[in-house]
Amino acid sequence: MRIALILLLLLSTMFAHATVYKWVDENGKVHFSDEPIKDAEVVEFKENTQNNIKLPEVTALPSAPSEPAVKSIDYKMSIVSPTEEETIRNNEGDITIITNISPQLASTHQLGLFMDGKQMGSKQTIGLFKLTNIDRGEHSFVVKVFDKSGKKIASTPTRKIFLHRTNLNQPKFIRPQPRTN
Repeated sequence: MRIALILLLLLSTMFAHATVYKWVDENGKVHFSDEPIKDAEVVEFKENTQNNIKLPEVTALPSAPSEPAVKSIDYKMSIVSPTEEETIRNNEGDITIITNISPQLASTHQLGLFMDGKQMGSKQTIGLFKLTNIDRGEHSFVVKVFDKSGKKIASTPTRKIFLHRTNLNQPKFIRPQPRTN
């Protein structure tokens, strides 16, 4: 592609070669133009007057090193709290997930919390997640580590918990009234 472009440019310069005219005005100033003027003379170019450009050979450029490769880190991760199949009683639906990560999280990595397969909130760099207004019932949690391109690097085992919360929308039990005759 480059060679074809270079040849095209060289050929176009041959066709673009125009005659140059030289004249001197009444003040003695010398002028050059590509349009003929009265009393102008044609300028003859010698072989050594023309520009000769010698192009270097086209070689493949060495691939530019991208950002330094981050050494692969083998994270050991677990959810510390709540424990497996723990029952949490909280009427507001608050749950706090605490993770343990070893070694320390790299500066280019982030953590994401997933509840029942869906990401909760945005990614962060600390292993403490506070959730509010979670529906009652059984939930499974996983914490995953992502690199800056969004690729998953590691994750915790799935942690199942149960959330008990009072349902204030239940109809109140109404005692039947004794019949009076």
